[in-house]
Amino acid sequence: MAERKVLVLFGSQTGTAEDTAERIGREAKRRHFQCRVEALDNYDVANLINEPLVVFVCATTGQGDPPDNMKTFWRFLFRKSLPPSSLCQLDYAVLGLGDSSYPKFNFIAKKLHKRLLQLGGNPLLPVALGDDQHDLGPDAVIDPWLLTLWDKILALYPLPPGLEIISPDICSALVWVLLGLGVLCPGSCPVAALGRSCCPHRFSAGDVVMIQPQNCAEDVQQFCQLLRLQPDRLFVLTPTEPGTALPALLPQPCTIRHLVTHYLDISCVPRRSFFHLLSFFSTNQLEREKLQEFSSAQGQEELYSYCNRPRRTTLEALWDFPHTTCAIPPDYLLDLIPRIRPRAFSIASSLLAHPDRIQILMAVVQYKTRLSKPRRGLCSTWLASLNPEQGEVRVPLWVKKGGMKFPADPGTPVIMIGPGTGVAPFRAAIQERVAQGKRGNYLFFGCRQRSKDFYCREDWEELVAKGFLTLFTAFSRDQEEKVYVQHRIRENRRLVWELLSCSSAHLYLAG
Repeated sequence: MAERKVLVLFGSQTGTAEDTAERIGREAKRRHFQCRVEALDNYDVANLINEPLVVFVCATTGQGDPPDNMKTFWRFLFRKSLPPSSLCQLDYAVLGLGDSSYPKFNFIAKKLHKRLLQLGGNPLLPVALGDDQHDLGPDAVIDPWLLTLWDKILALYPLPPGLEIISPDICSALVWVLLGLGVLCPGSCPVAALGRSCCPHRFSAGDVVMIQPQNCAEDVQQFCQLLRLQPDRLFVLTPTEPGTALPALLPQPCTIRHLVTHYLDISCVPRRSFFHLLSFFSTNQLEREKLQEFSSAQGQEELYSYCNRPRRTTLEALWDFPHTTCAIPPDYLLDLIPRIRPRAFSIASSLLAHPDRIQILMAVVQYKTRLSKPRRGLCSTWLASLNPEQGEVRVPLWVKKGGMKFPADPGTPVIMIGPGTGVAPFRAAIQERVAQGKRGNYLFFGCRQRSKDFYCREDWEELVAKGFLTLFTAFSRDQEEKVYVQHRIRENRRLVWELLSCSSAHLYLAG
């Protein structure tokens, strides 16, 4: 009998594709398959020629771009030197996740499917295209597609004699075990003092800084109280399967407080899989029935009303199921709650103007829903709370190459359209170009009110006065008739056309 092994590879930007891949992995194990779930860039793509069965789950980002954690795989797969029969032994399926309001809806999944065909792969069924715009979200496509997928796979790899599919009413196997080591004594663990890096970050205009936020102390304390956890208890994280990589952000040993503060995203809106796993721990019948309803295909509309529409957080959902929450085994925390993802900010400064710092333009995210407590962005709220005057502040960050490349030719004009905080990368570009003596900088900036959110106003006015910048502004709420940047572009269409057609200007849009 052929080896019953399935590999699930995902490319995920926001976590949805990763969550779906983990779901497929759990379903594979219920069918007694050996299964690994990995990000595409963590997998050695050269081994793909030896894989018998692979399920790909990939999102599409931006304007038809692959997620960050599949870009290396993407470049390798599209090498022209790969023989057309490279993957002739591979049975595969592709599940795409996208948003049909974008022109290149599920472009990556479609292109991946086509490329695998070119290399000789054997598709088990047509590519599936999950859509965020559907009333039930991507699950409207995922649920029926998975039923068909498992029928196809089990026809090729039948269950071994004497085995049956493990019931979905039985909780999935542990991935991690938290081995307790006792409680950390106050003052026994010194804080590491890291000096200034001897190799400062290098970046150019258009690059991005990734910032790793953390949960606030109040939420961490509430979480630990809800789950009856001792915040200062030490543990060592041990995988249940050999070869499983440890999370990079967790020290060994680690405290519960550090795990919740720096790793578990208790502020995110919980997904369907959260309620499914939570239902296994419930000893309260009413809570268990509601959790099972939220995790069923029929309950997705109600789950959307409960979670997504009001942007209810994981911590708030745990509050609503107190009998279940206090029964959660700590070993399941990393399966239950996703990790905190880094946030991307366009760098708003140039090394030529500010050689010793990185500046960002950040609006603190806060808005109201039908819930009484205002919704707040995790990263922006945390950054705004930091006060260097109260002691040393450390922000975990790293620089990533951005998608904008500005012209090296000093004679090439640049037209930049950046409403709101979208103007951030253009501040960096203009600073860089001015430091290099480049003129021909044209900026269309829009916001609601001149007096409230005219970001970097003093910078722009100084550069205009010195002749380095031509500025067009649109303040939508400062007059009865709303005015946006597109109105200013239309008013100056002759100038824009002349710059593009006669001067080969480069045009950029952000925001």
